[in-house]
Amino acid sequence: MTIAILSAGCITPIGLGLAETAAAARARVARLREIAMCDRRGEAFVAGSVPDDGLPPLAPALAEAAMQPRATRMLRLAHAALAEALAALPDDAAPVPLLLGLPEHHALQPIAPTDFLRHLALQSGAPLDLARSVAVGRGRAAGLMALRQAAVRLAAGESDHVLVGGVDSLLDLFVLDTLDLEGRIRNQGNNDAFSPGEGAAFLLLGHPDRRGGLQPLATIAGAASGFEPGHLYADAPYLGEGLAAAIGTLFAEAPPPAPVACTYASFNGERYWAREFSVARIRNAAHFADTMQMEHPAECCGDLGAAHGPLLAALAAHGLAGGYRPAPCLIYASSDHGERAAALLTTAG
Repeated sequence: MTIAILSAGCITPIGLGLAETAAAARARVARLREIAMCDRRGEAFVAGSVPDDGLPPLAPALAEAAMQPRATRMLRLAHAALAEALAALPDDAAPVPLLLGLPEHHALQPIAPTDFLRHLALQSGAPLDLARSVAVGRGRAAGLMALRQAAVRLAAGESDHVLVGGVDSLLDLFVLDTLDLEGRIRNQGNNDAFSPGEGAAFLLLGHPDRRGGLQPLATIAGAASGFEPGHLYADAPYLGEGLAAAIGTLFAEAPPPAPVACTYASFNGERYWAREFSVARIRNAAHFADTMQMEHPAECCGDLGAAHGPLLAALAAHGLAGGYRPAPCLIYASSDHGERAAALLTTAG
């Protein structure tokens, strides 16, 4: 499998677009601050939040829709990132199918995937092919899990382009309270935890031989998925099998042309995730350079949930295109409930 990343767009607590987010992440600029929600101790949550004035307003057609505030926020986040990713397409381009990752942690009511896609088309005005679009609530790994399906669609000629993305906001009081009760939210007394965040990221993908005049940012040489039986919410013992297997499958199907020089990881500050990657690296040691760079932007913007995987791919592609990140580059994302996904990026041909 080979896919061209033709363009990408994102919005995060550290940037209102890909270039700004990439520059802030590269400079290790952290924007984590107190928000207007408090934990059970009466202390304000410290989180990564996108400035409200950086978001498009809610579309008039949705103003009267009965939506929970979190879904409304996510629509505005997705609108901003989607517009950037699609800016390179000509006005007469055919509608594009979207494979979208949604939250795995629900508020009082789960977000209905079909409704969200329909609302996103109304909110953004983007040329989305809703009949061939899919949204799944599988968290950080969801967007990267969709890469193989995108490759199949492009290879079959079903569409000239496919969008892969993710959107999430953990800044919902019910979600925050639940995670805080589980001891997972970082505060003054808890360092083995993470800072919550919000954002959206999208990749516009195309067949390498049918690029429509667009210059790719990078090439996806392969992608693979796995499942961790000993995930955070499982009774099974944690052994690190899921990520190690996903990366092992990836390297077997798409052997890196050189040792992996840079890895973008979905680390968020919880020690569990560092142990997981240690297992994966040891089991696949022959494919990693001794001087490999490790990038984990959650230290700057917080955990972006379902937006995390696509954001890592967008940042890696931007780094490869700009020449400030070495190739080949591994990206991977791990979801709380067991899904694991990885992809290998190389410079565009």
